[in-house]
Amino acid sequence: MSGSLRIGVIGGAGWLGGAIAGAVLDAGVVKASDLALSYRREKPGILPDAFWTADNQELADRSDVIILSVRPQDWRSLKVDACGKLVISVMAGIRLSSLCNNHQTERAVRTLPNAAAEVGLSYTPWVASPNVREDDRTIVRAIFEACGVQDEVASESQIDYLTGLSGSGPAFPALLALAMIEHAKGQGLSAEVAHRAVVTVLKGAGRLMERREECPSDVVRTFVDYRGTTAAAIEEMRASGFNDAVSRGLSAAFQKSVSMGDAS
Repeated sequence: MSGSLRIGVIGGAGWLGGAIAGAVLDAGVVKASDLALSYRREKPGILPDAFWTADNQELADRSDVIILSVRPQDWRSLKVDACGKLVISVMAGIRLSSLCNNHQTERAVRTLPNAAAEVGLSYTPWVASPNVREDDRTIVRAIFEACGVQDEVASESQIDYLTGLSGSGPAFPALLALAMIEHAKGQGLSAEVAHRAVVTVLKGAGRLMERREECPSDVVRTFVDYRGTTAAAIEEMRASGFNDAVSRGLSAAFQKSVSMGDAS
C-alpha cells in the first residue's frame, strides 16, 4: 500500500471510526500525516499525530478515501462533496445509490465491520458500486484486513443480512455469556468466578473453531453422540426453542437493515 494514500474518517472521534483509524495506522496502510479525522464537539486525545478537524468538507478535500462512520440517522444531514473520491460507509442500511447521490461520487462501498475491530478481529463484509475500480478494492481489502477478516459479497441484500449476523456479532456471544453467568450465579458461584468461567469458555470455543477443520455441526454432533452432560444441555436448549430464537433474531435484524435503507 502506497504511503501517499490519504484517508479521512468522518466520525473519527467515535468508537468505531477511531478503531478503524488506529488499525490502519498500526498496519501501515496509511501514515499518521496522511490520516484525517473529524469530530463534532470536542477534539479527543487519541491519535495525536493525525490531522483533526470539525469541518467534514475540509477532511474530504484533503483525502483520497473517505470513510463514513456516523450514525445512519445523522448521515442524512451530512452534506459532503466527495466528487472523484472513494467513499466507504460503515453504516448499517444506507444504500450504495444513496451514498453516490448524496456525496456526488460514482465510487462507493458499503461495509459492515463489527465491534471486534478494536482488537483486530472484526469480520467485515463489503459490496461495491459498479464504478469502483480494482485499485479501490485493494484499498478496501487493506483497510479491513487491518481490522480482522474481510469478504467482498455479491449483493446489497447480502450486506443487509450480514448486518445482523456478523455486524451485530459480538453482541450475540455476549447475550449467551450473560445468560450463562446469571445461571451460574444462581447456583451459588461468585460473580467473579462465573464471569471468568464463562468468558474463558467462549474464548476457547472461538479459538477451537478457528483452528480445527470440523464445522460447528460436526462439533455439536460429537458432543450429542457422546450422550453426556453436554448432550443433555444441547437437547434441552433445542427443545426450548434455541434454534428458532436465533433464527427469529437474525431475521429481525435483516428486516431492520432493509427498512433503514428504504428510509435513506
